[in-house]
Amino acid sequence: MAAYRQLQRLIFVITAVLSLLVVSVAALRFSTDTALSVAIGSGAGLFYLRLLSRGVERLGPDQRQVGKVQLVIPAALVLLSTRWPLLQLVPSLIGFLVYKPAVIIATVLDLRSPPSQTLRNR
Repeated sequence: MAAYRQLQRLIFVITAVLSLLVVSVAALRFSTDTALSVAIGSGAGLFYLRLLSRGVERLGPDQRQVGKVQLVIPAALVLLSTRWPLLQLVPSLIGFLVYKPAVIIATVLDLRSPPSQTLRNR
């Protein structure tokens, strides 16, 4: 479980760093509204990732599947972007999906580390 928590922290840190990078680029290259949309989407992505990791922690003999509560987050993001004119749908979804490259980066880092250092072998 300690290895899982370490991997979880790594994914959260990478997601936060990538989120800051994407929001900064959006602020420099596009409008403030676009940067705000990306920031809100990134926050929603971090919250989604937290709910998902909590569901994975609960897996065991009694519970064999992850709950579906976290699916409310992207649905709420889409709904909010249709109701609130300041929030743009595409930039907020891009911000939301920043956690995906973070998972890939964490996986690559885990695979490239020496066998004694990998999270899988701890």
